[in-house]
Amino acid sequence: MSESNYTKVFTGSFIIVQQMVNELDNIGITPIVKDESESGRLAGFGSTPMGQQVLLVHNDELNKALPIIEQIKSTLTS
Repeated sequence: MSESNYTKVFTGSFIIVQQMVNELDNIGITPIVKDESESGRLAGFGSTPMGQQVLLVHNDELNKALPIIEQIKSTLTS
């Protein structure tokens, strides 16, 4: 699995990322969730603010995933 085949679509809290994962799963997309703060903590250094996760989607599924991501993001700002 090459990370270059994936695009970062969101960075945010665990709760919001999990909501996005659930919605994407409902339409057959399995995203990747990276928790850089946990990886950094385990390695002995920090990288991103605690609780921030990165959501990546395979490039082949990007067009299908983006409307869902944007819909969830729009509810955060309203």
